[in-house]
Amino acid sequence: MLRRTVGLDDPGLTPIDYVKAALKWQYNWIGLAGAAAFALVSGSALPLVLAAGTELIYLSLVPQSSRFRRLVRSWQYARERRQHEQRLSVLFEELPPDLRKRYQGLSALCDAIRANYQRLSSTSQIFVGQLEDRLAGLLQSYLRLLYAANHHREYLKSVDPDGIKREVSQLQRALASDSAKVQEINRKRIEILTKRVEKFEHIRDNDRVIDAQCSAIEEVLELIRDQTVTMRDPQQVSDQLENLVQDVEQTEETVRQVEAIFEMTPPDTAGPAVLGESTPPSGPRRRNRARG
Repeated sequence: MLRRTVGLDDPGLTPIDYVKAALKWQYNWIGLAGAAAFALVSGSALPLVLAAGTELIYLSLVPQSSRFRRLVRSWQYARERRQHEQRLSVLFEELPPDLRKRYQGLSALCDAIRANYQRLSSTSQIFVGQLEDRLAGLLQSYLRLLYAANHHREYLKSVDPDGIKREVSQLQRALASDSAKVQEINRKRIEILTKRVEKFEHIRDNDRVIDAQCSAIEEVLELIRDQTVTMRDPQQVSDQLENLVQDVEQTEETVRQVEAIFEMTPPDTAGPAVLGESTPPSGPRRRNRARG
């Protein structure tokens, strides 16, 4: 589950947003509708005048209330969470059967780790919240990596780099005998074809990084599952998960950078503001492998 700490001055919400939320609040509309109904029944405009004055006072006070602002942020959080879960569901549905099965296997592995944690002593339950956050974040990162891997796989199958290189060689050999205008066009073709080969190599390297990171996630979580069977040091498992999260964040950032270059990033799936995921590191981070 997402744990998002937001202050009263949330940069994602302006004072106008709180006023709009107060206007749209169902209880505000119920009050206004009641005043309109009372005015209609009584045949007097006085209830509407009183309602207008009350509404002005309401809009000047309620949007400034810290309790109301917390309520509005909870609404925003719930809405963003639903939208994010819908996007993840779309990603899962677009995966081929083999990658879906791979994701479901990791999900089952996370369930086994959670079940083992539930058997811990009450003094160790403090780690359960950390565990849930990190497992949820890793599952979502894993799904996005699988989605990127599938896109890479489809792209790599559609391109014949050797054929492109042969075409480049043929064009280069023919340049000397071509007219000036043809030479100009063919040099541009060579440049384009060379960029296609470079793109293929970048995507192929990126695909290997993704595959290695997915395998690392699986292996570390398998190790943690084994450790949680006879766990004596929950903090060690928590540290292992934290190190894995850092590695995955770095990999996701690398994937996003490569896909941004070639405009392969699907809409609304990139970026750190996701369930259970923190902001990608701005600099080098310590990479510690899990220890048995």
